[in-house]
Amino acid sequence: MKPRRSVLACPGSNTKMIEKAKTLPVDEVFLDLEDAVAPVAKAEARANIVAALNDSGWGTQLRVVRVNDWTTEWTYADVISVVEGAGAALDAILLPKVTDAGQVRALDLLLTQLEKTCGLDVGRIGIEPQIENALGLRNIDAIATASPRVQTLVFGPADFMASINMRTWWSANSRRATTPATPTTTS
Repeated sequence: MKPRRSVLACPGSNTKMIEKAKTLPVDEVFLDLEDAVAPVAKAEARANIVAALNDSGWGTQLRVVRVNDWTTEWTYADVISVVEGAGAALDAILLPKVTDAGQVRALDLLLTQLEKTCGLDVGRIGIEPQIENALGLRNIDAIATASPRVQTLVFGPADFMASINMRTWWSANSRRATTPATPTTTS
């Protein structure tokens, strides 16, 4: 298994950034269909990603696609479009907002069906579950062992902190900066 010491996130809707990402010396590039892509741009971003994965110019980076999470209407289309269009050039699917092992098993089943249909080796495409809330962290052992496809676990600190109402340094300091100072008098 290849280490993931440096990971570059790249919006699937930005072809210029995707082209630049191909040339950078990182361990992994994940092409994003989730947070970095507006809902109206998701279909175009899928097509951009498929074209980019099939295009030359990639280095030794792992090529991963972050799909939308299972609670959205886009997940199945993300997975099907990317695997049918560029499965041979794809190393893993990054699945965000994973809260239980069933979500990983569902993705494993869909990937198995697609790999068989597309003539790919079954089990070749890995899964990277992204833990982004307290429930996911609580179920981390089951998530990590839900499928032999799980290659790494990804932690989403910003969404995790929001899920437990944790104040961040930024939120604490931005609040302080917008609060008017109380005048003081000295004698």
